[in-house]
Amino acid sequence: MNVTSKGRYALRVMLDLAQHPDEGYISLKTIAERQNISMKYLESIVGELKKAGLVESTRGKEGGYCLPRTSEDYSVGEILRCLEDNLAPVSCIKAGGVDCAHAGECMTLPMWMELDELTNTYLDRVTLQDLITGEKWKEY
Repeated sequence: MNVTSKGRYALRVMLDLAQHPDEGYISLKTIAERQNISMKYLESIVGELKKAGLVESTRGKEGGYCLPRTSEDYSVGEILRCLEDNLAPVSCIKAGGVDCAHAGECMTLPMWMELDELTNTYLDRVTLQDLITGEKWKEY
């Protein structure tokens, strides 16, 4: 699994919005400045987040973006899958399916499929709120 900058920045955008719920709709300019990410790049990222229903937007002077749900209701897995083409550990596994001419004789395929399932299960258990508080990882 290789999370691209698009996926990492999407998490940063979502965390920024989650950390400022009382600010209402937050402009892309504000997010870009706080996160030190170019506006142009953010536009494509929030466009995909909006299309997936993960953020809401409004236009105008007070326009911007906000989260329609609480930070506890967003999993990292949901966010990353929205932006990433594939979170699987190998290219022959995509969206839980197998796309390989050698799948029938591949002795490593079950291992890769299990790793994919473990990874997605883990990412689905981590929420934006977990990342904000850091409580899950206090023992490390």
